[in-house]
Amino acid sequence: MREWEQLWINGGKHFFVVRFTIFRLFELNPSTFMYQKIALAIAFSPRIEALIAEVKRLVLLFDSELILIHVGVKTPELEKKLTELIKKNQCDPAKSKVLWKEGKPVKMILQACREEKVDLLVAGALKQEGLFKYYMGSVGRKIIRKSPCSVLTLIEPRVKTSEFSRVVINGTQLEITPQVIKHGLEFSKVVKADQVSILNEIKMYGLQMGTASEDSEEEIAHTRRQLVQNEIDYVEQILKDLDKGKLKINIKVTGGKWAVELARFCEKTDANLLVVGDERKLNFFDRIFPHDLEELLSTLPCNLLIVKK
Repeated sequence: MREWEQLWINGGKHFFVVRFTIFRLFELNPSTFMYQKIALAIAFSPRIEALIAEVKRLVLLFDSELILIHVGVKTPELEKKLTELIKKNQCDPAKSKVLWKEGKPVKMILQACREEKVDLLVAGALKQEGLFKYYMGSVGRKIIRKSPCSVLTLIEPRVKTSEFSRVVINGTQLEITPQVIKHGLEFSKVVKADQVSILNEIKMYGLQMGTASEDSEEEIAHTRRQLVQNEIDYVEQILKDLDKGKLKINIKVTGGKWAVELARFCEKTDANLLVVGDERKLNFFDRIFPHDLEELLSTLPCNLLIVKK
């Protein structure tokens, strides 16, 4: 294990890159318990083939069953088209199921997820419109808010499938954070991510107190370092009991709003997956950090995995 620290202050904005740690441990098989059932909510849009290809890859990686859910009238033409796509993508018939539902899309999709005990629901989003704007008032947004299972939103699904080589995990101190970090690491091991970054934040009041006192510059710098160290210790306390496999884990601490910094960091590092949590105690969009979360979702720079409690 190798460690080092670096303090970065750029353009008046506090951004701390701290303690880069490389773990080289024997990797177990995390895919055997993560997702036993993966569902895809499908519409017969131009992206259906890419979405099926993406979810088929995930099903193989996690050794899962595949559930395809379509809400709408079942016609011979649509059934034939879907059958052809399933065969084209070589989905295992023995581990695949197609559910045709009629009714309100949100209700039917969520009902199917509960009845089938789905562990991960996969859906598509349009990056150019912005995730939050795209889902505002739509079926997709309601599904994310009410889903009983974790949700993976793919920004640009591809027939050749997306890579999840650079993963960012939200390490902000919340009740669900230990679960989010564990889930993110297990996912990263299965997809063989090259780099995993856990981004934490210094509480703004602590940062302001540490920089607004009449102490000397040296004392202020010491206070800042201590604030950074506290956040590092929080993440490392979670990591110490987790199987990290062969992952390269990068702990980073920022002094800004966590949602804004997550989006900024994802863009800076060209991340292709962001992992966050949904505590489900309150309304996901309107009551848990509404300003931060909405800002994150409106500028979503990559695929998003929402871990449900």
